[in-house]
Amino acid sequence: MSRISKNVILVVLTLTSSAFLLFQLYYYKHYLSAKNGSGLSKSKGSRIGFDGMQWRAVKKFIMLTSSQNVRVFLIDPLILELINKNFEQVKNTSHASSTSECKVFCVPRDFTTFALQYQLWKNEEGWFWIAENMGFQCLKIESKDPRLDWIDSLSGTEIPLHYICKLASHAIHLVVFHERSGNYLWHGHLRLKGHVDRKFVPFRKLQFGRYPGAFDRPELQQITVDGLDVLIPKDPVHFLEEIPHSRFIECRYKEARAFFQQYLDDNTVEAMTFQKRAKELLQLAAKTLKKLGVRFWLSSGTCLGWFRQCSIIPYSKDVDLGIFIQDYKSDIISAFQDAGLPLKHKFGKVEDSLELSFQGKDDVKLDIFFFYEETDHMWNGGTQAKTGKKFKYLFPKFTLCWTEFVDTKFRVPCETVEYIEANYGKNQQGL
Repeated sequence: MSRISKNVILVVLTLTSSAFLLFQLYYYKHYLSAKNGSGLSKSKGSRIGFDGMQWRAVKKFIMLTSSQNVRVFLIDPLILELINKNFEQVKNTSHASSTSECKVFCVPRDFTTFALQYQLWKNEEGWFWIAENMGFQCLKIESKDPRLDWIDSLSGTEIPLHYICKLASHAIHLVVFHERSGNYLWHGHLRLKGHVDRKFVPFRKLQFGRYPGAFDRPELQQITVDGLDVLIPKDPVHFLEEIPHSRFIECRYKEARAFFQQYLDDNTVEAMTFQKRAKELLQLAAKTLKKLGVRFWLSSGTCLGWFRQCSIIPYSKDVDLGIFIQDYKSDIISAFQDAGLPLKHKFGKVEDSLELSFQGKDDVKLDIFFFYEETDHMWNGGTQAKTGKKFKYLFPKFTLCWTEFVDTKFRVPCETVEYIEANYGKNQQGL
């Protein structure tokens, strides 16, 4: 019996895939379009605003994603704000109920923003092809996967970050969320490559993509808005509050590799044990402070370890966090004690140079420094445990960004270089 050549098999598979995609497109045009069209026009009398391009573009996009079982959810700040203002009314609206006026999706705007989790997307290329056959003009934004920068052989592998699909005068911005180690979602920077038409859409008006962002994984719920079934975050207020504080910066993996080429990593049992205990202490502190609703960030030696070598400095012997004094809560000490971390030292007072120190396992200490804001700088106080001598450390003003460190999402100063240099000077390599 003659052996079937690989080329014949490849041709058969290609024809089968093409036939399947054509069937899906036929199914959409001749079944879903009619079904959704009739389902959305049952209300009696005139329907105000439903002929607008914004509503029609969103409707068509939802039909597309539904036909492909692509689980997208609405993250558009303007639309979520409108939904949240009338949340009880929207929540009790069913798809079958009569809607005479388009109140949300017909609001004038250039974009409507949705998101999806990439690991749940099974047919990206087929979806893209069908979208264009439905009349969308789509732009795909890709960039290298920062999660692989630590691995030389995989560094540079590209992943999809954003889709922008335009239908006439309205565009759908699809933000692609990727899972990160700390059980949170991350999206990348929307950086246009040289061949992209800068006039394709008004890119500067996009709400997402000016910088990478990190978000808690949202629980989703389905609601009906202007006759359209959409998924939204179950807690839209929390998601909206996350947006202006979502900026994410990566650990400097390439610089960390260079550091370890010059200074060998400490792989002794003592060093590895300390790093394990410090990681556990950091994660416990993060859990405790999150429960209290207190913002904090990696500070001092812990921040230096993240910035310089993307790991905990094995000889530092403690873990350092910073908190703005305005975020101080009176039950912070009892919360840590309830978590199994007894208070070791308390220096200063809330009004001046407060510093708290808690005892972790195996003599690993957690130091929390409270920062005070002045007109043109910030500062925190320090006290020498043996002598009681006080110090004042000055920092240029800074804001907070998210990062990933020891498989957890933490905040760090966005202006990291200036922050580190204020603490340790311009050359930190040998510290």
